[in-house]
Amino acid sequence: MEFLAPVIEEYAERYSSPEPALLGALAAHTRSVHPESHMLSGHLQGRFLALVSRLMQPRFVLEIGTFTGYSAICLAEGLAADGQLHTIELRAEEQETAKHYFQQAEQADRLFLHAGDAAAIIPSLPFTWDLVFIDADKTGYLNYYELVKPRVRRGGLIIADNVLFHGKVLEQPVTGKSAKAIQAFNDHVSNDSSVERLLLPLRDGLLLIQKK
Repeated sequence: MEFLAPVIEEYAERYSSPEPALLGALAAHTRSVHPESHMLSGHLQGRFLALVSRLMQPRFVLEIGTFTGYSAICLAEGLAADGQLHTIELRAEEQETAKHYFQQAEQADRLFLHAGDAAAIIPSLPFTWDLVFIDADKTGYLNYYELVKPRVRRGGLIIADNVLFHGKVLEQPVTGKSAKAIQAFNDHVSNDSSVERLLLPLRDGLLLIQKK
């Protein structure tokens, strides 16, 4: 399901800040070799993530699900002078691609890639998070949310990707393991009185969650 008609997306990209050259190269490489290249954040969502980061100037950013590194580089654009971005990826091939492009990024010395299972790694990271981006396995979203929320500062932001899950959450009944997990996550956040929330129909849906 297309939530944003290609002609509108192209127009939006034209009137948004241009995609940096490094990210353009990363996107082109991913699309040429990866069978799941649709998982890229891409130009429009990437500029949104970069803008949020620049507005917040976070000191500590956590990304759960690196993929090939596009969104991590975007989120690192607004880091405070002493800031760090920590990103977690399970799959070895994606880790290597991300490392290659991280080395070329302006913030290379502040990008930290952790290899392995996010549920095991998150508790080991001794930081209070200003900004968290959840974009890993959809069945793990609820667990990741509960793991990170106590460590997000008051006023901090959690962004969850793919919360429309290709439109499958709009079907009645919702079917499929991942779609059901996303629907359960959306419902859980909706019932969480400790946060403010906004669901944006950008790309495959972004849920912005601010801790009160």
